[in-house]
Amino acid sequence: MSLTIYGCYRSRATRVIWLANELGLPFNHVPVIQAYRLPDPNAPGVPLHTRSADFLKINPNGHIPSIDDNGFKLHESLAINLYLARKHGGPLAPKDAQEEGLAIMWSLWAATECESHALNLQFHLAAYPPEKRKPELVEAALAALPGPFAVLDRTIAENGGYVMGNRFTVADINVAEVIRYAKPATQLFDANPHVKAWLDACHARPAFQAMWQARDAEAA
Repeated sequence: MSLTIYGCYRSRATRVIWLANELGLPFNHVPVIQAYRLPDPNAPGVPLHTRSADFLKINPNGHIPSIDDNGFKLHESLAINLYLARKHGGPLAPKDAQEEGLAIMWSLWAATECESHALNLQFHLAAYPPEKRKPELVEAALAALPGPFAVLDRTIAENGGYVMGNRFTVADINVAEVIRYAKPATQLFDANPHVKAWLDACHARPAFQAMWQARDAEAA
């Protein structure tokens, strides 16, 4: 098996595993947990983690996910997906240089315009215990995201329910995996019905469901 994906399911590795499922790619999955989730990353017998010497040989940055594709190592989840889609082709891949530009643009857009705010909504509205939540970060996210959500809503409406090309592509996976972090802020989705319907459709796909079932089975 030539493709190895490093990273636990409760990380951005979900993006890569979802895409691999969509493409029907066989892969070897090596669970790598984030070091910050361990009480003592240096304790004997700890699982493979992002600061383990063995993993740092794969990704010296100490982050997940990473892949090893028959000896070619690549990091950064959005870049990995763009690479795998281009390599394996099919309807998920950009059909020409213009679509490739759009796929890159939307991936960077999601990372720069939305991800930090969306993560703050995930953490400070849902994931963190109440005593750890920071209302000011929620307030800042709710002030910052309506504009980008409106842009995405119009784009989806103009592209037949997708991010680009009037079909489901790698761009949908990359953007959806960022936008889902904002789901605890239901008002953002109520105000942007095309985004809501699109994300629901993305999450109904069998490849996503298979990934999410594996994620739910993984220890929190």
